[in-house]
Amino acid sequence: MDPNYPPIDEQAFEPQDWSQQYGDIKEPIPINAPTPRGCDVVLRMMVDSDHAGDEADRRSRTGYMIFVNMALIDWLTQKQKTVEKAVFGSEFVAMTHGVETCRGLRYKLRMMGVPIAGPTYVFGDNMSVIFNTSRPSSQLKKKSNSVCYHAVREAVAMGECITTHIPTLLNFSDILTKVLYGMKRQNLVNGILYDLYEHEV
Repeated sequence: MDPNYPPIDEQAFEPQDWSQQYGDIKEPIPINAPTPRGCDVVLRMMVDSDHAGDEADRRSRTGYMIFVNMALIDWLTQKQKTVEKAVFGSEFVAMTHGVETCRGLRYKLRMMGVPIAGPTYVFGDNMSVIFNTSRPSSQLKKKSNSVCYHAVREAVAMGECITTHIPTLLNFSDILTKVLYGMKRQNLVNGILYDLYEHEV
């Protein structure tokens, strides 16, 4: 368990006013949670999806990794239950699944008396999804994705999580959705298990 805090560029997460879209909503805090003790922990998630990756039924695959500080504590690679016609849809399904998992984790940590520092930092490599989850002014043009769209946006509006873009080459969850080879795979694995490969001194 690596207790060090991750390097996070706070300027990449621009605060927005969501009150016109969702009103004055706040993240629900359990009223029976014990008094937090110890050092705060930082939660972050990297999420990705392949689009129509299964050649048999053209369902996409969800992949996410959740970190507490620098420690990877939860991950998932799973075929989605619906066939999404666009990359936008499959990426939104993946992010919704990850945000819901983070919601449960935040509740569990609070019920164990672990203080959480701010929202969960969510990183994704699809610019359209990030724009729609970080800009209140964006409008959904695909009704088929409306549930996932509003589920994630509402989580952002209540301060439960915030989203930003990350390049694919730095998105660790990419290894959960695609077959990767060579240095690209090694660099991603090395970013998670950074003592796995030998380093030159």
